[in-house]
Amino acid sequence: MSAATAVMTRTAGLNRRAIALSVLYFAFAGVLVFVFGSGMEPGTETKFTLNLGSAPLVTLPTIVVPSVPVVYLMAGVAAFCGALQLTKAVGAKWAVLLSIALIAFVFGFLTWSAAGKSMSLVGILQTTLYRAVPITFAALSGVLCERSGVVNIAIEGMLLSGAFVAAVVASVTDNNWIGLIAAVVTGGLLAGVLAVLAIRYLVNQIIAGTVINIFAAGITAFLSTRVLAEDKSLNTPPRFDPIVIPVLSDIPIIGPIFFSGSFFVYALFVFVGLIHFALFYTRYGLRVRSVGEHPRAADTVGINVKFTRYRNVILGGMMAGFGGAYFTLGSTGSFERDMTAGRGFIGLAAMIFGGWTPIGSFLASLIFGFADALQSRLSILGSAVPSEFLLMIPYITTIVVVAGFVGRVRMPAADGTPYTKE
Repeated sequence: MSAATAVMTRTAGLNRRAIALSVLYFAFAGVLVFVFGSGMEPGTETKFTLNLGSAPLVTLPTIVVPSVPVVYLMAGVAAFCGALQLTKAVGAKWAVLLSIALIAFVFGFLTWSAAGKSMSLVGILQTTLYRAVPITFAALSGVLCERSGVVNIAIEGMLLSGAFVAAVVASVTDNNWIGLIAAVVTGGLLAGVLAVLAIRYLVNQIIAGTVINIFAAGITAFLSTRVLAEDKSLNTPPRFDPIVIPVLSDIPIIGPIFFSGSFFVYALFVFVGLIHFALFYTRYGLRVRSVGEHPRAADTVGINVKFTRYRNVILGGMMAGFGGAYFTLGSTGSFERDMTAGRGFIGLAAMIFGGWTPIGSFLASLIFGFADALQSRLSILGSAVPSEFLLMIPYITTIVVVAGFVGRVRMPAADGTPYTKE
């Protein structure tokens, strides 16, 4: 392919992306105007509170906005973004424009949904972070596995198994730390099964992961019905209490969100930073990435490809087991059948959206966490949106993200490809 042809192909791709994004922005504007704005009564106000808790150190004023003008204003912002994108006035900064349009649409939607009522912005942001915790652990599990070249579809089953084992073991021992360790071990064992099937016996990785998911869903449902339902003492694990950091937790807005969460929230930030550093700034990470990109070349320079993949898959499973423990030891306080509700698959979508990086996966998980938090908050407010549609919000978000970004981000070159020496 000549240089001129390559440039023309790249230009055509950029033009298609610009047109697609501009259509999306204009669609945002149309929905805000004709669906949300036209249905509200003039003079309606929306209240946004910025305080959380009964006695905050600093009380911030409540933001009161006129509902209809704000929705129309946000529609104008989205339409302006569409015009800029269509005229290519922003060049390569399309991601910034996309962020502005999304924020405008979401704020317009919140203004419409809470019209005549009061909504806590800090509360919904805090819930966003909490709902993103298990999704991020699932995404980190995927990053560890797929950076070494193994696709882990079984994250959902590992989350579910980790939640079940954590609840039972913590209930029996009356110790949440032992329950957490048991969940991590369970995730590692299931990942070991996946690793043996995929790496040693070269079983199709998608099929092997699906089998583990079916097994985990079946065995936890059976034991939950036959054992936990009959003996309630096996399903009353002690939870991790919130850890409130003095002074920092009193900072307005960010204090209640980041410095008054459970142990899992703080562990999340530690693992994101640790895995990012390990993958991109250490010899270990260089070897993992080389195995995921070109295993034969890695083998040629003396890297043990199979050992590297075994190690990372098991570490990924342990991470998923840790995330599973959050459901029972950090959130609900008991195990319920199928309580992970597809969070493992949403975590895979977050991993893809985040470009197979820990920090990107965390930021993407916040988007899915926000969608989950939004549907729960709107249910409490008694939104005009039917409850069935509210429950669909996190999964619709997943479909849109996967459809929009699969093929647009580069996965590890050897991801999903078995390796055998010739």
